[in-house]
This record gives sequence, structure tokens and C-alpha cells, in this order.
Amino acid sequence: MYPQRGGSRPAEYRPAPPCIPACVTAIVLGADPWVTVVCDTRRTGDVLPQLIQEGRCLYVILLMALYWCTEALPLAVTALLPIVLFPFLGILPSNKVCPQYFLDTNFLFLSGLIMASAIEEWNLHRRIALRVLMCVGVQPARLILGMMLTTSFLSMWLSNTASTAMMLPIANAILKSLFGEKDTSKDMIRENEETQAPLQQNKLYTVPTEMQFLASTEDKDLAEEKEITSDTLSDLKKEEEYKTNIWKGFLISIPYAASIGGTATLTGTAPNLILLGQLKSYFPECDVVNFGSWFMFAFPLMLIFLLMGWLWISILYGGIDLRGWRTKKSNVRVDAEARAREVIKEDYQKLGPTKFAEQAIFFLFCMFAIMLFSRDPKFIPGWASLFAPGFVSDAVTGITIVIILFFFPSQKPSLRWWFDFKAPNTETQPLLTWRKAQETVPWNIILLLGGGFAMAKGCEESGLSVWIGGRLHPLEGVPPPVAVILITIVIALFTEFASNTATIIIFLPVLAELAIRLKVNPLYLMIPGTIGCSYAFMLPVSTPPNSIAFSSGHLMVKDMVRTGLLMNLMGVLLLSLAMNTWAKSIFQLGTFPAWANIHAENATSLLPAVENVTLSALNKI
Repeated sequence: MYPQRGGSRPAEYRPAPPCIPACVTAIVLGADPWVTVVCDTRRTGDVLPQLIQEGRCLYVILLMALYWCTEALPLAVTALLPIVLFPFLGILPSNKVCPQYFLDTNFLFLSGLIMASAIEEWNLHRRIALRVLMCVGVQPARLILGMMLTTSFLSMWLSNTASTAMMLPIANAILKSLFGEKDTSKDMIRENEETQAPLQQNKLYTVPTEMQFLASTEDKDLAEEKEITSDTLSDLKKEEEYKTNIWKGFLISIPYAASIGGTATLTGTAPNLILLGQLKSYFPECDVVNFGSWFMFAFPLMLIFLLMGWLWISILYGGIDLRGWRTKKSNVRVDAEARAREVIKEDYQKLGPTKFAEQAIFFLFCMFAIMLFSRDPKFIPGWASLFAPGFVSDAVTGITIVIILFFFPSQKPSLRWWFDFKAPNTETQPLLTWRKAQETVPWNIILLLGGGFAMAKGCEESGLSVWIGGRLHPLEGVPPPVAVILITIVIALFTEFASNTATIIIFLPVLAELAIRLKVNPLYLMIPGTIGCSYAFMLPVSTPPNSIAFSSGHLMVKDMVRTGLLMNLMGVLLLSLAMNTWAKSIFQLGTFPAWANIHAENATSLLPAVENVTLSALNKI
């Protein structure tokens, strides 16, 4: 009755049902034009438009991924494409696409950005950084630790880029105090470059002119001598190499600490909020991820990774000398450390006494963190339980605190003014003005988040996520712990060349469907993918903090690759350890949750209708 595959039309050829053009069916399914579609006419009329819609949504996603990876358009402009393409291609109406750009998750992120603007406006972040550096000490290893602790703490609340840009000038000032501004030792080496050819070839003393090193007073006395012994030159060479390595260690530790610190809070970096937004889109009943539960999971991971990273950087760049840790420090280094201590103290004193505005912002910042953490910490009832369930979210908490910044006075109010009728009615400056917020808040990130949520909504409504899940059969036999490691490695490598935000937007739908196929909690795969996006340490183009540090001129690509390779490996292993230990109790990862089971039932209900459309042709997709 039904024809076989072949190059010529069979005698008993039966055309496809009138509801489906045969040529369109063949093209969509990638089948032979003479393949007959064996299906129920009543069902196929519904299935084919569904397949066409999936293909259109896939086209939009691939186009946006291409633009995000190549930056042919600005990232924020690419994020606006769903507003245009989804309605025109019949994927989603505009009244469903546009609201995705201002979900409550976007307002949570916006509240964090505005709070960061207020902190930067009154230099509270600089006061905190200098105070921490004064406490940790000025030995190179301790200074690197102080830099990493301060940067990671600031990155939990500010953007990674802003934290790096703020800490690098402080690091440069400290390094100048340690090594000075005039490079007399380099002049001595240049005078003897003809007799010291190997030294010239190694170029261990070469650094950019704007950051030249200063030899000690002992070296200055030696520089006045015309004849320099080979032992002196050897010592100068070692000292110059030590200075260069310490400088590199300082610069490379700051962007790494910013990337690690951003993972500790939901508002620390954009991929964390994209996970939250896509969870609400794919699994509306999922309520286990909020600011408090995320902090309980990610903060210990951040501390462990930060400590491991500090040990690796300090050992690699000479901050910690395992062979000569008992040797007495030379007077040169003792004097340099004393100068560095004075520079830090002098910079701190320049800030003057703590202003009323700084105290007010610090208090509001603490309230911001405490209220977000205690809203619904899961292990005890939070203050949100006093209100109707589902009415108060993290966005409500953040915006509540942020609004206070725009009317709270920046100067201590005087009660005498209320009773003195002759007092002038002068306008009081608030802690933050809207003009300042407009200038400092990176609004493009808000649009980028919205583009990710719109893409996720398109995948869900078009059925593309279900189609992706149907193509993941080969991975069903992979053990979940192995899947976590593989996912983290793949995403960490991919994000070395692409934007972190774009990477997680592309991968999260795939990870959600893979978890459904493996019958594991979706968070077990989606959380490692999200955090893995921040573990990009190997290349200058991987993250904006890496680019900022590299632009100083002291780092080479091989320095970042050598340091970042082990950082990536440590991140993958520590993340796998966290997911299989304390994360299981926080997010209930040991069971397949009911909120994921509902999604799985909805997905599988669509698969039989699609599979009836010629299985042999569908396998070619």
C-alpha cells in the first residue's frame, strides 16, 4: 500500500494528506521528497506547524548566539532581537515577549546596581578596601590575600568589572611604594648588556615605562660605581625577577577574585540571575532558589576556591617561597614593606573621618543584605511568611531599600531646624540622585538579562526545549556526577571565548531538558553550568576584569594561560565537590522534585504526536 524509498515516483504513490504539503513535510523533516507521511490527518495538521515553529525559534537562537559570540552587534542590541523576530516569525506575540525584559529578577539586579552606585558615590568601597589592607599586612603574600578578599567581597555586591577597576589603582599605588618609580637597577644592567648577553635575552627586567621599578638605597650606592661585579648583576637580576613576578601576581589576582566573588550572591553576576529567571519560566513551582539559599551554597564554595587560588598564585609568583621561607628578609624588602604600609595609611587618612553619608549607606547596605538573606532562608521561617505567600519576592526587598537612597539626606539632619522659624530653607542633597544613577548603572545588562529571559520563553512556548530533550538520548546513560564535571568543563571552556551571559542563556535550556532525561533534579545540572560560566581565567578576552588587568601592560597571554589553567581545573573539582555534598541538603538534590515532574509530563505528552510524523525522517533532524 505504501511506497518504498526510491529515486522515481512509484506507481501506487499516495500523496500526503491535504492538510500538509508533501514538499514542505520533506523539507522540514530532512527526508526524501518521495517519502509518504504516515500519520493521522487530524493530528498531523497540528504537529507540522509545531515543527516549523521550533525551527524558527532555533534559527533565532542560533542567530543571537552568533552575534553574541562575534559581537557583530552590541550585546544589548542583540538581546533586543526577540522583540522583532519572535512576533514576525509567529513564535510569540509581542505582549508575551516584551514583559520578559522587566521581570522581578531584572528589578532585583537593578536594585543591586543602584546600591553599588551609592557605595561608589561616597567612596565607601575604597575605605573598606584600604582598611582591609591595613589589617592583613604588607608582605607580598598577605597583600595578595588582602587584595583577593577585598575584591571578592566587593564583587559580591558590585559588578565584577567595577570591583576590578576600583582595586587596580590601589594595587598600583602599593606596588609603586614597594618598588619605587625610578629604575636604577635597570640602568645598571643596560650598562653591562654587552657582557651580560644571557640577561638581555631573558628580558626579565623589562616592564612598561609608566610602572618602572625603583631599586633600594643600597642599589643607588652601587649605581654610582663604574665597575659592577658579576655577583652584583646576578643579585640585581634575581631582585628584578622577583619584583616582576610579584607585580604579575598582584595584577592577576584581582580579576580572578572578582570572578570568584561574583558567584557568592544572586546579584553578584548576571548568569546567577539568568538561572533564577529561567527557573521561574521553565519550572514555575520551583521556589528553592532565593538569595538566602544561594548564599548558603555559594559563599562557602567561594571562600574555599579563593583560598586555593591565593595559594596557587602566591606560590607561582613568589609571594610564598616554599624553599626559603625560613630565611631572613633583607633590609631592602623590610624598607619597601615599610613604605607600602605608609602609603596605605596615607591613602586611608586622605579619606578623612567617616562621613554621615558613608555611615548611612553602610547601614542601608547591611539592611539590604540582611533582609534579602532572611526573607525566606528555608531552614527557618523568614519575614516574608508574615505576608501572603508569593507576594513578596527578593525584588520587592531590594527596591524597598534602594528607594530610601533617593530621599535619605546625605548630611546629618538637625532637630533645631524644625523649631527655628528663621532658619533658611535649603535643599538637602540625598544619598543618591537619579542623575547619578542614570550615569553609573549599566542599563545594557538589564536588556541583556531580558533577552535571555525572552529566549527562554520562546524555547518553552515553541516546543524547542522539548525537541532538544528528544535529541539527548545518547546522554541518558551518563552518571549524574560525571555529567556535572563534563558540563562544567564544556561551559568553562566555551565561556573563555564568549560572553558569560550569552553562554548561560544558550546552555540553560539544554541542561534543563538533559536533567529531565536523566531523571535528576534540574538544579543538579543547571547550577554547575551557571557557576561554571564565571570560571573563565585563561584568556584576556574571557571576561572584562581579565581585559582590564591585561591592559596594564605587565601581563602576557602565557601568564594568564599558565595561571588560569589550574584555576579552571580547581574550579571544576571544587564545584563538583560542592554539588555532591552540602548543595544536596540545601536544594534537595537527592530527589526528583514534583515541580520538575510536572514539566516532564507536559514535555512527554508532546513527543508522541511528533514521533508519529515518519520516525525515519525525524531521525535525520
